[in-house]
Amino acid sequence: MNITREDVIREVKKIVVDAACNLDPEMVRFLQLAKSKETAPLAKTILSEIIQNQEIARNQGIPMCQDTGVSVFFVELGNQVRLDFDLVEAINEATRLGYKEGFLRKSIVAHPIDRVNTKDNTPAVIHIKLVMGDTLHITFAPKGAGSENLSRMKMMTPAEGIEDVIAFVKETILLAGGKACPPLIVGIGIGGNFELAPLIAKEAIFRPLTDEATHPINRELEVRLMKEINELPVGAMGLGGVTTCLAVKVNSYPCHIASFPVAVNLQCHAARHKEITLGGNKHEEI
Repeated sequence: MNITREDVIREVKKIVVDAACNLDPEMVRFLQLAKSKETAPLAKTILSEIIQNQEIARNQGIPMCQDTGVSVFFVELGNQVRLDFDLVEAINEATRLGYKEGFLRKSIVAHPIDRVNTKDNTPAVIHIKLVMGDTLHITFAPKGAGSENLSRMKMMTPAEGIEDVIAFVKETILLAGGKACPPLIVGIGIGGNFELAPLIAKEAIFRPLTDEATHPINRELEVRLMKEINELPVGAMGLGGVTTCLAVKVNSYPCHIASFPVAVNLQCHAARHKEITLGGNKHEEI
């Protein structure tokens, strides 16, 4: 299955612009459901304004948030796909064009110390996974700094357990308060090692809002944390109510007997992402 550089640039550029302006319908449904259940008048008003904001963005083709994020890509490359070009370079070129032609804010600095802007929102953060098949599947998310800055990772000890994980997650939510722009999607990664736990936590926030973890321990954490996070005194935009989070997603991975990594990746209510599939006789945008 041949996929050209031009195919990748054209289609990825589309979803880069589309993600900034069009919130996923499932996310909108969850916001509307949260509004219907909210008991605090101020929180209900805030949720109404969030819903209205994304409607304006969609109808007028403008970003729903001024922070159009760091460009994060998860790529699944099928073993039957043939590429005669540099995939990372093509994705970065699509990002560059999308942010320029979509008039999206460029937020990337070339070095964390001298803070000189690259002026095109590249380089993107790109994760590539080899899979079986004849398709190239690309998921894109413009990840805002507000929620990202309040995310945390901790190397726990094996003597700690599920109650300690819950306490760490709740502490993270309380420390974030309104600065992470709740209502949130809370992604949690447990296990692996120092670099893998945050990665699977980030993958967790990409999971469908309606799915459930298959492992019973992970599912127990999702259910308990969803309830207990929404009982915290945070609420929509940190101003109270019962809507601090819309979903909790827990991913896990085996780890060393002497370690217990736990990472919490927060996603604000502007949970923007789009997916595209190339090859396999199909061209599908999600």
